[in-house]
Amino acid sequence: MKSCLNGATTMPYTLEQDIAAAAQAGFEGLEIWWDKLLVYLDKHSTSDLKRLLMENGLVPVSICPLRIWPFRDSEPARQEFREALQLAPHIGCNLLAVCPDFQPARLTRGEALAVHAQELADMARQAAENGIRLTIEPIGGHTLVPGPTEALQLIEMAGAPPNVGILMDTFHYFRSGVSDQEIRAIPLDKLDIIHVNDCEDGALNELTDAHRLYPTLGVIPARQLSLLKGKGYDGYLSVEIFRPEYWEEPIEEITGKAYSTLGELIACL
Repeated sequence: MKSCLNGATTMPYTLEQDIAAAAQAGFEGLEIWWDKLLVYLDKHSTSDLKRLLMENGLVPVSICPLRIWPFRDSEPARQEFREALQLAPHIGCNLLAVCPDFQPARLTRGEALAVHAQELADMARQAAENGIRLTIEPIGGHTLVPGPTEALQLIEMAGAPPNVGILMDTFHYFRSGVSDQEIRAIPLDKLDIIHVNDCEDGALNELTDAHRLYPTLGVIPARQLSLLKGKGYDGYLSVEIFRPEYWEEPIEEITGKAYSTLGELIACL
């Protein structure tokens, strides 16, 4: 398994700072936060960024988060997606992480999934034309896509495009109560990346992103990661934490703790 840092973990810091600190800590890959990328490109080129990543020995694992939002602000979301498709190949990145929209009250679950599937099929077609893969992120407690079973169903409804897979986030799967059976059913060729984190103890429906902790410091069991390792998953484990308390620390402390606790997690799998 390979180490990766997600830009949300260091949210207040710039992309340049993310790259330097991730490399210093020892990470192999970086998930580039979309808003940080746009700020960087205001003053630099994609060639500058590709060179900076290479000089620091980091793989641009994904750009995130983008959105499948057919029910609200659709055109801005689509424009962001088209822009990301153009930028990603120029920095050597071939994966975009996309988050689903919520079910509107006017539609049944089946109707909402059908609209999502149509949007996803179009996004997958555009991505394929640019040599890009999409990975769907199930969200804890989500009305439409709370876990891998629903994400895989959505992909099938979209026509099973070969360039679309799913993402695992230990916090989201924990909140959604994803079972070991569902984990075992994930085809390895559809599992693109795993976001790892831990969280405080509490009622599942009351946990928020702000309750996330560094790996191994909370109550999320490592059992499901062990199951995936046993199945042969050897991709990236990306530390993604949205904790304002952590964001107040110097970036070198954040990335250092993220890397060391990720190492402890991997050692116990």
